[in-house]
Amino acid sequence: MGVTHECDYPAAALRLPNVTSSALPNGLTPGEIDRHVRASLHRGSSLYHLNTKLLEELEPDLIITQELCPVCAVSYKIVDRAVKRMRTDARIVSLEPASLEDLLAHVRWIGEMTLHAREAGALIGSLHARILALRKRAAGLARKPRVLLLEWTDPPMSAGHWIPELLELAGGDPVLGHPGANSQRLEWSAIASADPDAVIVAPCGFDLTKTHRAMEELDATPEWRSLRARRGGRVLAMDANAYVSRPGPRLVDSAEIIAQWYTTLAEHAG
Repeated sequence: MGVTHECDYPAAALRLPNVTSSALPNGLTPGEIDRHVRASLHRGSSLYHLNTKLLEELEPDLIITQELCPVCAVSYKIVDRAVKRMRTDARIVSLEPASLEDLLAHVRWIGEMTLHAREAGALIGSLHARILALRKRAAGLARKPRVLLLEWTDPPMSAGHWIPELLELAGGDPVLGHPGANSQRLEWSAIASADPDAVIVAPCGFDLTKTHRAMEELDATPEWRSLRARRGGRVLAMDANAYVSRPGPRLVDSAEIIAQWYTTLAEHAG
């Protein structure tokens, strides 16, 4: 069994061999990462390295990859090319979840493919129960805060795919989001005009330490400093790497975390 270099949950994944590595230099700012990514995509270069020798040595029966985002992981095309050169009949499965329902369907699918259908069914049942509890709570709210989630900070980018759904599930009204679609670049003038009640900063793939650094850089932007949410301290930094960017079971944890934050905001406003 092997994993990517980004597979860090559960902790047991850290003990498995990594078949990928990042081509991005360490220590880049969000703006530098954006420029590097755009230049690589323009050249047709990959942002990741695939260790095909190790992959072949592992002799996998099943390889799970994705085609949802060429920036977030090794692309399906690269994996497919590598497997075709290997002496293996490994099955390649590409996942492209765009919503919570997609996520639950993929959990069931992976469970069936790995002969763990019962465990997958139990997990799905638990997640469904928590989702229903969140929806019930959200339906009873007298007021829903208008919330902007920044999926990147330089340039600012919108919440895409499943993220606006998480904000709604938690009891909020997503601002400038693109549900079910790719995240898109936002102009600071549009953000200033929307002037949301609250802001969540969760740069894709960043942990809390990197997110706080990105927020320090944001303070150099006049439009950011002028937002009511920024002036009022209604800004939440989230570990996107663990809770926002990855389409896994912890997305429900994310909605619960955000819901609790909404409750705190309401209590302070009262």
